[in-house]
Amino acid sequence: MKKTFLLLFFSILISNIYAQEGCFKEWKKVFAERGAYTVSDDMHRKVIISFIENGHSYCVYGKVRVENGRIVSVFVQYEDGEYELMDGKVINRQKMAPTIKNGISEEITNEKGEHFYVLFIEKIKPKKKAYKSAGGPGDEFK
Repeated sequence: MKKTFLLLFFSILISNIYAQEGCFKEWKKVFAERGAYTVSDDMHRKVIISFIENGHSYCVYGKVRVENGRIVSVFVQYEDGEYELMDGKVINRQKMAPTIKNGISEEITNEKGEHFYVLFIEKIKPKKKAYKSAGGPGDEFK
């Protein structure tokens, strides 16, 4: 009986971690399909910050500073265009500065306990060229 409850508990926990709905899921799909260029060390002014709450996500614009391949500071953008630095450190699960893989940061936590990802949307590779489809003979000579 205990094993059943333990299995149920862990399966619910894991499904909540991976069942993130909303904008993050949509962006993640785009990055997976098209890939992303390497993110260089610099201040990146056009990123999306995707906050995760109870398995759902909401996205806001922001900017981040990347040093030595790791995110060292995160700024959130307000509607008036102003940016505000997130208070405190931003860390990954290993309590280190977060890394970036395929244009998306690993999960980040700040001192307020918020969980989020940084999406480097300007680094998404362009869509692959597709063949121009031809219709049937009736379509061509009407």
